[in-house]
Amino acid sequence: MILIYTTFPTREKALEICRILLSEKLIACFNIFQVDSGYWWEGRITEDKEFGAIVKTSKFREKDVFKRLKQLHPYSVPVILSVEVQSVDEDYKQWLQESIESR
Repeated sequence: MILIYTTFPTREKALEICRILLSEKLIACFNIFQVDSGYWWEGRITEDKEFGAIVKTSKFREKDVFKRLKQLHPYSVPVILSVEVQSVDEDYKQWLQESIESR
């Protein structure tokens, strides 16, 4: 199991793209939350309100999720990163695998 994290400019865009990933069975579920972001952009420090998304999937879907996020994402340079889960409840892991297998 892996978690993939990205951010979006609006809640609506985050929901739209996460729902696409879900409907395409690339992910089993998602969480969206508002964040305060600070970062360097075009030579200066910028601060924004953004919406973070964590999507949950299997390691074998990672490249597909990255590719699809790059296709759909409104940012020219989006953060898309994955974190491998070291341990997970076996029942949850089984549910996750079943949710994305029948593609």
